[in-house]
Amino acid sequence: MKVHVIGAGPAGLYFAILAKKAWPHMRITVFERNRPDDTFGFGVVFSDETLDTFETYDHESYRAIVGHFAYWDDIEIHFRGTTHRIGGNGFCGCSRAKLLKILGWRARALGVDIQYQQEISPLDPAIRDADLVVVADGINSRMREAFADRFRPRVDLRPNWFSWMGSTRPFDAFTFFFRETTHGIFIGHCYQYEPQRSTWIVETDPQTFARAGLDKLDEAASARFAEGLFAQELQGHRLTTNRSIWRNFPTVRCERWVADNMVLIGDAKATAHFSIGSGTKLAMEDGIALYEAFRSTGGRDVAAALSQFEARRREEVEKTQHSADVSLVWFEHVDRFWNMDPTRFAFGLMTRSKAITYDNLALRAPEFVKRADRLVARDARALGFDVDTSKPVVPMFQPFRLRGLALENRVVVSPMCQYSAQEGMPNDWHLVHYGSRAIGGAGLMFTEMTDVSAQARISPGCAGIYNDAHEAAWKRIVDFVHTHSMTKFCLQLGHAGRKGATKLMWEGIDEPLEEGGWPIISASPLPYFPHSAVPREMTRVDMDQVIADFVAATKRGHRAGFDMLEMHAAHGYLLASFISPLTNTRRDEYGGTLENRLRFPLEVFCAMRAAWPQEKPMSVRISATDWVDGGLTGDDAVEVARAFAAAGCDLIDVSTGQTVPDAQPVFGRMFQTPFSDQIRNEASLATMCVGAITTADQVNTIIAAGRADLVALARPHLVEPYFSMKAAAWYNASAIHCPPQYLAGKEQLFRNSGRDREELRELRLKAKPKTHRDTWKEAAE
Repeated sequence: MKVHVIGAGPAGLYFAILAKKAWPHMRITVFERNRPDDTFGFGVVFSDETLDTFETYDHESYRAIVGHFAYWDDIEIHFRGTTHRIGGNGFCGCSRAKLLKILGWRARALGVDIQYQQEISPLDPAIRDADLVVVADGINSRMREAFADRFRPRVDLRPNWFSWMGSTRPFDAFTFFFRETTHGIFIGHCYQYEPQRSTWIVETDPQTFARAGLDKLDEAASARFAEGLFAQELQGHRLTTNRSIWRNFPTVRCERWVADNMVLIGDAKATAHFSIGSGTKLAMEDGIALYEAFRSTGGRDVAAALSQFEARRREEVEKTQHSADVSLVWFEHVDRFWNMDPTRFAFGLMTRSKAITYDNLALRAPEFVKRADRLVARDARALGFDVDTSKPVVPMFQPFRLRGLALENRVVVSPMCQYSAQEGMPNDWHLVHYGSRAIGGAGLMFTEMTDVSAQARISPGCAGIYNDAHEAAWKRIVDFVHTHSMTKFCLQLGHAGRKGATKLMWEGIDEPLEEGGWPIISASPLPYFPHSAVPREMTRVDMDQVIADFVAATKRGHRAGFDMLEMHAAHGYLLASFISPLTNTRRDEYGGTLENRLRFPLEVFCAMRAAWPQEKPMSVRISATDWVDGGLTGDDAVEVARAFAAAGCDLIDVSTGQTVPDAQPVFGRMFQTPFSDQIRNEASLATMCVGAITTADQVNTIIAAGRADLVALARPHLVEPYFSMKAAAWYNASAIHCPPQYLAGKEQLFRNSGRDREELRELRLKAKPKTHRDTWKEAAE
């Protein structure tokens, strides 16, 4: 087989090594436009896990790499006069130039033909004249751009500016420096990659970049500026340059990786921001994945191998890119966290990409996590709670206060429609559903969206609170919750608007009823689906009636004994349809600007607030983004939240989307939490986050990092009503309430969890595997 590899970077060279080793008769030629010693940048980073992979696939190059790296376990964070050192991370730095020399040496030793200083034309027939063309020519791939109609690349040029420099200052940890200047905030990402050599990536936001006049400085002048900026941190060392121009990071994605006999790998295919140190890792693992695709398909079937490569590799690449995206956004908005306690700031930095969580850190750096625990406990004490701040329970079991309402912990049973009512009437299903979850120990529980009138229902199965019988039925449930648990109960009130008169969820979500429907209203006469019923645009008379319905339901909720009230203004329902520009096309005072679009939802909220006791809190659920161009954004959500807070809202329940059917949300673990983070830390408001949060570990991570004050879980509570009780047992939060009927079960649960923790601790103490630092020492000897 004849193979052409375009680009002698880590991706192309590593594939060439593995393929030539497996199939010695394969004719592999690598074309590289630069000379062997030409390389951009200074060091690259690998984790212990990545080194494990390299050791498995090619021991010779692995030994050479570990013989030339600098190894560290710790991450050090310098912020506002404090230093936090967090261990147990297991990374190494390696010179990029040395890595390319090692891979080039190994490839040539196996018989790969590497042709340096070969300027390749993407349209040269001789280049395409191979069984396989591996396109590995980097971020600015000429091959990818020449065939853009086939690969369909998208490049997102991020706003922050960075320059990749070097220094002779040694480091024994991956180190972050945060420096505030008269221009703004600068960040240094620093690590050693060989003796007396370290990488310095200097990053700043566009406003600071402009104020500092960095756009007017050449490479040498930029280095001198950075030397002055980080004079204390450089400790007398100088900065060096290597094409160290200021640039914006390009996040590259391609709709397709394969076109005929061509395949994209490495940065030509996808990039991951430098803040997670995975760019070279992704590139070399692409080489491995491409090799594995050929190996599993027999080594000769190019079409089958390329198809398998893209199908199997894409998910892992996109997961890494998602982590990188979340990480880079944290750095783009570091000013959002600038006034945080330094411990919380450091905790947020460590957990920014979701790859590291509370439990991970508790294993790696237990003393650091204990400091974070004490910080959350001090916050609870500041709210008036008598809690232990010397040996506190984990963050999720710290209490919280909203007005006069004291919550036992930060776990929330999210509002979840049950579609099990008849004519709006809650029944025994609701009694068991809410009763069992309250006994499970959550601090706060929400009702499903409870409708303020028969015409406000989503479906025929939706619960309501618009007559005396409904009120009595809810009071029965509330009384049970209060009698048998410490869980507080929040009534969520809503109106379906244009998404009303639809089928039960399991019969077709948001699909209109074929018969038995009712008239629907909305901000504007826009159907949800093209085949949905067209809602009537609301008149002033309609608005007055809706306000009256919400106020009547509010009063019923108080009489029924609910502890808290939430107004639902999310997910494209009636009030949300006013807020989003996608669903509000009105030309009166209720349409147009965000201020006008908020006018009616605020009228409803203010009327509810006036009818609800002042000592009881109220929250508002919003969609922080519509996930559609031209719709609401996170920045809009901050303004929406501020408006409701000014009207007396105590908590913003942060959800997203479901406004229009063609939305494209970016799903993933805790995928909506960044919006809660933004609202909480930009608007200084209490928030509740929700969305793909599934574990107690994630709850602790979110609370400790200051991304939300309360954490709502939906699906986990559907299948495990005792989620909170089990988490309390694992973290030994013994104060969690349990009804006397279940105390024996609680005691056994805590005993078993204690044994499990001890067994796990002993296993970890016994397991002392050989590390790559050991291999490095052996190689040095």
